[in-house]
Formats: sequence, structure tokens, C-alpha cells
Amino acid sequence: MQSRVFGGHYLGKRVLVTGHTGFKGSWLSSWLLKLGAEVAGYSLNTPSSPSLFEELTLTGRIRHTQGDVRDLELLKRTFREFRPEIVFHLAAQSIVKTSYDAPQLTFDTNLLGTVNVLECLRSSSTTQAGVIITSDKCYENVEWEYGYRETDRLGGKDPYSASKACAEIAFSSYSRSFFADPDGCHVASVRAGNVIGGGDWAKNRLVPDLMRSWSKKETAVLRNPHSTRPWQHVLEPLSGYLWLGAQLRNDPGALSGEAFNFGPESKADHSVVEVARALEDVWPGRQVSAQGTSGAVAEAGLLKLNCDKSNRRLGWLSTLSFLETIDFTGSWYRRFYEDKASANELTVSQIDHYETLARERKQAWLS
Repeated sequence: MQSRVFGGHYLGKRVLVTGHTGFKGSWLSSWLLKLGAEVAGYSLNTPSSPSLFEELTLTGRIRHTQGDVRDLELLKRTFREFRPEIVFHLAAQSIVKTSYDAPQLTFDTNLLGTVNVLECLRSSSTTQAGVIITSDKCYENVEWEYGYRETDRLGGKDPYSASKACAEIAFSSYSRSFFADPDGCHVASVRAGNVIGGGDWAKNRLVPDLMRSWSKKETAVLRNPHSTRPWQHVLEPLSGYLWLGAQLRNDPGALSGEAFNFGPESKADHSVVEVARALEDVWPGRQVSAQGTSGAVAEAGLLKLNCDKSNRRLGWLSTLSFLETIDFTGSWYRRFYEDKASANELTVSQIDHYETLARERKQAWLS
């Protein structure tokens, strides 16, 4: 059945993932290995402790390069030596709160780092497809109840959101200026909503904060209990990224230079406190306080995406319901902490389960 997943496009392919030591990058690297790809990663460090990258023992299973995306010469050398056929760019400073503490670092990493990857892509003789991952926060959020479309205005009040809008503008310029050759590399950008799942231990994020407290049997305190987000399991946008990467190689003319949203159905929009209460049901005996915290940085209260374009152009739809997303996430942590299950076992088994559900629900990337 493996060859049917994403049309078998990753079997035996050389795939480079920037930001591979992060939460999403570690899940993506694991899935690519399962698909039979030869994987290389480029990342500055392991961004959390514990680290999913280390728990998955990925260092010994992929080609691992420690480097900063702001270091163009090292990045170029990595491209020359590995000769990637497909590239996924995830490396970023991804925390809103950190962007207030270190705005210049955030812009340097998220804008200049993306420009450096685009420079490497345009000079590579081997790369056929490049997927640039930004964020749903790249939109100028006026907190309306409608989902943002790919053509809506870019912007951002906080440095993180603004840096992602800048990265999208740079991508658009590069794609129109340097990636028009039908026989060259083809690129697309992707924007995803709030992603949750097992193995995320980043600071100042809802699920990691909950799980850190619950692993010590402490009551977790919510910072912004009434903020609403389009929550999705990490495998949902990754399935979109992988399918887009495959399609860029298969039918590049229709997709190159385009931006795509990947998010759940609108009914998956839930408040922070709703997510926390649902996770309580998956991990009985754990509790949260919904009183909020003082001094929390300003974040959008309402944000959702319109994914009609991904559905229409790629045939992509989310697979999991909200409660399935919660179960995937909560059960991963509960088994990791209480049953001492290995992170690799948990991760691979959830990828298997996700593929099974996607096959049953006739997702395009399994046809």
C-alpha cells in the first residue's frame, strides 16, 4: 500500500527539510522516512526540551546538518552536497511571544531565512519542487467570522505575523521573477492554522503548556481561554504539504507560484478552553484553570482559513474530526508519560492510523 501514498512520489527521492528538529519538521521527517525517501535536515538547534527530534532518534536515520538559515553559504553547501530533489522549508522563529522579545531575530530568521532558501532553490540544478511553509498569521487579521482566502491582504500586528507576511511577499516576488522556467524548479507557499499533536514541547503554546503541567499532575492555567483557532492535528497540513510537493513535480504548470491554505472545516474552530476541556476527557484526572493570566501578549482572538482553493486545485480535505484530533493528541502524551511508550512507536502508529482513516475517507492523496 505504501506506493499509493502521495502517488509513490517520495519513494527513493532526496528530500531536504529545513527546521527538521522542530515539532512539525520531526513529524514530516518521520513520515518521509516511512514513505521511503532519503531525508536530509538543516536546522540551527533542537528548540525544546524534551525534543521530539531527539526522542525519535532522527539524528541516526537522516542526514543531519546543524546550521542557521541566515547562513547562506552553509545552506548553499548543503544543497550542493545533498542535491535535493524536493525541499520543504519550515525553519522559523515560530513563537508569537518570542517575537515581542526578539523582533529583529524574528524578521531575520523568517524573512531573510526564506530569501536564502529561495536563493538556493533558484540556483539548484537538481531541485524540482520547493514548498515554502509560512503561517495563517500572515494575513492582516481583522477578526471577522469569515475564513481568509489566499488573495486576502497580508499583514500583522505582532512581529511574528508581520515577518510571515514579509516572507510571503518575498516568495511571490521570487516565484514571478525566477521560477518561470517550465523545466526548472517549481515552488509554492502554504499557510496552516494552529497545529497540535504529540511531541510538541515548545514554550507558550496551549497543548505543550497543558502537557507540561499534567505530566507533573499540576493544574494548568490558560493564558487566553476565549481565543478561537482552527485547531488541526499536525498530520493534516503535512498531508497537504506532501501532496502539493508531489503535484508540483507531476503538474507544475497549474500550481507553481501559488499559495495554499491548509486547515480544518470551519466547525473545528474552538476556543482555547474548549480544547483544554476536551483534552481533560482524554487524560482523566488532569485539570485546567480557565481564569486566564495577567501580562499575556496580544494575540488575535479569532482566526480561521478558507481552504476551498486546496480542495478545488489539489483535491485536499482535512481527514480528522475535532474529537479525533483531540484523541490523537491527548493519547500520544498520555501514553508517552504514563505508559512510557517510545515516541517513535507512538508517532509511526499514528501515521499508520491516519493513513488508514484517509484511505477509508477516500482522500485524493491516496488514490
